[in-house]
Amino acid sequence: MPESKRSKSNRQTREKMKGFMDGVEVNGQTIQSFLKAADSHRDTIVRILAENQIPDPKPGLWYPQHAWLSAFRTIAEKIGPEALYAIGRKIPESADWPAHIDSLEKALDSIDIAYHMNHRGGAIGHYLFEKKAERMGIMICNEPYPCDFDRGIIEAVASKFTTKFQLTHQGETCRKKGDACCVYQLSW
Repeated sequence: MPESKRSKSNRQTREKMKGFMDGVEVNGQTIQSFLKAADSHRDTIVRILAENQIPDPKPGLWYPQHAWLSAFRTIAEKIGPEALYAIGRKIPESADWPAHIDSLEKALDSIDIAYHMNHRGGAIGHYLFEKKAERMGIMICNEPYPCDFDRGIIEAVASKFTTKFQLTHQGETCRKKGDACCVYQLSW
């Protein structure tokens, strides 16, 4: 029997989502984005976090990145990519973020800064924004989190500055296919 598209996507996400090194940690307020995005899946997400040694994430505490990535894999498998997107949309509300961001371009640049503010303990990769034209750019996501999560973060950050934002995943490179990064075309 052929594998369904959703099943194949979930399997690929599960196989590829892996941290760059041991010892990396994520702060508790960032992990709370799972709970803020939970909606009708709250009980399931709370259980998944607990099963991955994150029973009750607290601001100011740090948790192993590998445990959080394991929770992402389980959520992708049990709930689906729409939950990963919703979690990404909540990251700017949950995570530590640089102050004094007053433009869309600075906001897109700030994703990498915020990413590093909310992780510690080793190599974690990057979110690299490159402006390509007056109202265009690309975001290179070279980190271990799922594509749908990244899309949620980027769109949430951009929505603070414009309603005319478009994000397109360029399919040539994708972490789901085993590549080191995903690249998104941005226009506004």
